[in-house]
Amino acid sequence: MKKLLLNVGIVLIFAAANAQSPFTTTVDKNNVTILNGIVAKKDIAANAAFSNWYSGNQNSYKPDTSITNAMANAKDKVQYVVFGGTWCEDTQFILPKFFRLQEQSGLSENNISLYAVDRSKKTLGNIADAFKITNVPTIIVMKDGKEVGRVVEYGKTGKWDTELGQILKNL
Repeated sequence: MKKLLLNVGIVLIFAAANAQSPFTTTVDKNNVTILNGIVAKKDIAANAAFSNWYSGNQNSYKPDTSITNAMANAKDKVQYVVFGGTWCEDTQFILPKFFRLQEQSGLSENNISLYAVDRSKKTLGNIADAFKITNVPTIIVMKDGKEVGRVVEYGKTGKWDTELGQILKNL
């Protein structure tokens, strides 16, 4: 029994020592916190370094009900792959609003894969390269494992949310 407990303990210590975070955090020369890798909404929303832009932009956003309804109607059909930079003003403006849409539509956070990029728009594991990310934020709508549309920054019309709603309505 002692040998079994010792072996389990060794395995647990080894696993803990080799556990890797899915993202890194750095602070640049301008004192800006930059996340890189796979993140969750809570990694941004609950981080004090981002509170100056996250909650204000989220709370001020009142999404059009047609967009919220489009997201709600599509919630069981699609996945979202989202790329953003915590250093990027466009991401700081749009990402909190995207999460407001997510919350109001009843979309599960499990339907969103969120990747933080560095200033060169690269991610750990080169995921941004695989999706050919050139600008952030980029919101990619996936259905059955295939991209059905994307909104890059403010979109083609300057109304990123309306463009996202249109992609969802056309499914």
